[in-house]
Amino acid sequence: QVQLAESGGGSVQTGGSLRLSCTASRYPVSVYCMAWFRHAPRKEREGVAAIDRWGSATLVDTVKGRFTISKDNVKNTLYLEMNSLKPEDTAMYYCAGEFRSLCYGFTQTDYDHWGQGTQVTVSS
Repeated sequence: QVQLAESGGGSVQTGGSLRLSCTASRYPVSVYCMAWFRHAPRKEREGVAAIDRWGSATLVDTVKGRFTISKDNVKNTLYLEMNSLKPEDTAMYYCAGEFRSLCYGFTQTDYDHWGQGTQVTVSS
């Protein structure tokens, strides 16, 4: 079965950086749209960044200029490089994948596969 496994979360201070990874099994990251979502306490889970089959990326306004989504098709891994972190970035971060090559936004029901999440905590 498909498995997505996130890693790289941790605790940093404001302005710090982290790089999240999502390693996929039985799911080719080279073929499908994949995304990063986050779920902060007392908030709805929200999409953060998505990347399509051809590497075209979409990021929400709150992370533009600070976060970068990328993937390594050989390693079959999705990444989220996070710089200039803020306390409001504190959340559980999840990678997700769907079965279309293009990304059509962050409607969560479009994404068929989800990882277990990795916690990111940013202190002021």
